Amino acid sequence: MFIHDFDAGVPFLSARIGCRLSEFLRHHQIETLNNLLPCTPLSKESNHQGPLLVCQVTMFACGGIALGVCASHKITDSETAVILGFVWSTICQGYHPEIRFPALSEASLIFPPKNPMPKNYISMMENLWFTKGNFITREFVFNEEAIAILKDMAKGEVVTTPTRTEAVSGFIWKCSMAASRAIQGTLKPPIVVQAVNMRSKGKLTMLDGSIGNVFWLASALSNPAETGTELSTLVELMSQSIAVFDDEYMRSLQGEQGFEAIAEHLNQLELLFSFEKPDIFAFTSWINTDFHKLDFGWGQPCSFAILGKAGPEFRNFTVLVETKYGKGVEAWITLDETR
Repeated sequence: MFIHDFDAGVPFLSARIGCRLSEFLRHHQIETLNNLLPCTPLSKESNHQGPLLVCQVTMFACGGIALGVCASHKITDSETAVILGFVWSTICQGYHPEIRFPALSEASLIFPPKNPMPKNYISMMENLWFTKGNFITREFVFNEEAIAILKDMAKGEVVTTPTRTEAVSGFIWKCSMAASRAIQGTLKPPIVVQAVNMRSKGKLTMLDGSIGNVFWLASALSNPAETGTELSTLVELMSQSIAVFDDEYMRSLQGEQGFEAIAEHLNQLELLFSFEKPDIFAFTSWINTDFHKLDFGWGQPCSFAILGKAGPEFRNFTVLVETKYGKGVEAWITLDETR
């Protein structure tokens, strides 16, 4: 994707709400978080003319402030959001000499955009990420004790020291498959898709601090005929799918010829979809992104939220983020209401 001009700028909205921030946090439902956002989160764009970034500041009756940001995944990912947040907050505090400005072009030079994208891949990616339904989002908190138990259950011969991301993701995948089997009677081919930040792979140090949509997909398939698959087995599958992103594979993704490796992965998914529509469970980890430490001059935020009500077309999706205190994990899980 190319940005030809930026005359429209970034829409910045201001709103007021007639209650105290403490009351809102104490009584709100997750769906009401959308009132603090300038657009519907996690939704398919209705046209290609919309802004790539929108911000909203909401003032509460007590003087508390909520900052809501929506960004197009075409040009951003979670690390880009972190970079934006910390540059913005540093400017607000007046620490201009300490600003580390992001690298604007490195990612597109190493992974040049495919223009135009073949239509069959556009259609396939839309089917991968968007399906119609009434999606419900709920937040689940895993404290340090629960994570220690899950890590112990997730240990295996291959993954001897699972991370909290692996343990929690594997547990949620296991529970999601059990729910699907209970509802459907049988289980469609269960696929887990994990977002992989390519900045941290393949020794690409020049991508440190770069902005853009710099992630790719790691896919793992579990045997639908097996019931009661051990957590350690699922964690092993997830770990092996990410292990593919070694130096050699990362080199194959770079440059003008890199799309061939991407197309090969898409062709494999397309072949799988042609046999039977699978159950797809997508995961992304925002752990260690330090969103809780953002300080615009009023101190660190008392609360950090991922989203409210997802759009009418989306996908089973989980975002993991660390808790504000301790080493716990918040899992923001979006599923079709039938799950």
